[in-house]
Amino acid sequence: MRANLLVGLLALSPALCGAAELNGGGLSVMWGIPFAGLLLSIALCPLLTPAFWHHHFGKLTAAWSLAFLLPCAYFFGASTAVHGAVHAFVAEFFPFLILITSLFVVAGGICVRGNLHGTPALNTGLLAIGTVLASFMGTTGAAMLLIRPLIRANDNRKHAAHIVVFFIFLVANAGGALTPLGDPPLFLGFLKGVDFFWTVQHLFAPTLFICVALLIIFYLLDSHYYHKREEVKPPELDPTPDSAIRFDGKINFALLVLIVVMVLMSGFWKPGIAYVFFGNTLELQNLIRDVALIVVIFLSLAVTPKSAREGNEFSWGPIQEVGKLFAGIFITIIPVIAMLRAGESGAFASVVRAVTDGNGQPINAMYFWATGILSSFLDNAPTYLVFFNTAGGDAKTLMTTMAATLAAISSGAVFMGANSYIGNAPNMMVKAIAEERGIKMPSFFGYMAWSCAILMPLFILMTFIFFT
Repeated sequence: MRANLLVGLLALSPALCGAAELNGGGLSVMWGIPFAGLLLSIALCPLLTPAFWHHHFGKLTAAWSLAFLLPCAYFFGASTAVHGAVHAFVAEFFPFLILITSLFVVAGGICVRGNLHGTPALNTGLLAIGTVLASFMGTTGAAMLLIRPLIRANDNRKHAAHIVVFFIFLVANAGGALTPLGDPPLFLGFLKGVDFFWTVQHLFAPTLFICVALLIIFYLLDSHYYHKREEVKPPELDPTPDSAIRFDGKINFALLVLIVVMVLMSGFWKPGIAYVFFGNTLELQNLIRDVALIVVIFLSLAVTPKSAREGNEFSWGPIQEVGKLFAGIFITIIPVIAMLRAGESGAFASVVRAVTDGNGQPINAMYFWATGILSSFLDNAPTYLVFFNTAGGDAKTLMTTMAATLAAISSGAVFMGANSYIGNAPNMMVKAIAEERGIKMPSFFGYMAWSCAILMPLFILMTFIFFT
């Protein structure tokens, strides 16, 4: 069976190398149905049929993927469909999954022993620490490192869902805005030529504004819950009594540094060596990075004390869920991205016209909202690239004369990834871990009610302060 598959792929390879990409200008909005269907499945099935979703979400994701691939093969040829799928996996999904898996495994090997009492001040402090760490070890790494200690500190609380929601807002999203290491969209911009420290210079003020505002709102809300009657269990009923803080699995801190180094290497080192795989150009520095990250994963699994992962209640469930769902997202998003890239000749021409004025000049506020709204439901990394290219695609120009436009695109992609569970990969990981620990998290639309009530007013203020 494997041999036949290999022969088939080799037979297709000449055709794939010359396979045409989807012409977004010739696609109707109907090609977006599989993507919309997958999003609705993610939104509704856990609410309406939780048992079915838990056992079959991978199969359902595959079905929606085939709902695009099979018609694509029929109307445009098998080579186009296979080329699109291979490109989505090789050039986008696999590097994405390798990076978040390495951060998930390494951070999951650092067990914070002991426990502190989850007061509003302590919770706000932990959120602030996680927000800062996110820009240096990635939103995924910071989220995986701190979500369990935060949950443990509040396991004697009646209300804990709001703590996790704000954790997603801050640590899993907004905190990653200051460096390319923080969030995949910024990392892609870095690889396109945006200077490493450009984001610190131009996104510091918007990041400071939204993070400080969210921390203040959280402190007030958590204080409200904390001081309610019967909010905190008596000390004798606390499942994890207060004790001194210590770290288990400290070797993983060194592995986190190695991850950072390899990511930086792939951006700074340009040997000019590349390989073609089924029509996809794979650059040497990126291959070395991905292989090194895979090695880091296995090293972490090998050298981390068993007690550390047991203490974290480490399981592969969250990364499996993210991997399967985002595999489907990367496949079904192919025609959506193609239509967006077609500009005014595509089905989403209205989106392109909305971000430019009558003279063809960028409207920064619209770039912020267009990038942000799409990043709320699409993967924010390819959405960033779409609007990066819509704005011209030249890094030098975007960093200088169009710096405000690039700042708007970057802010929209990073900050508004918090608007839904699927806006950024760590969102679903954090949700899954919280639910594994017994916290009743809001549904898909319930979470969006939180984001609309808290984040949207802040985004409106940011529009007038920074992007007009």
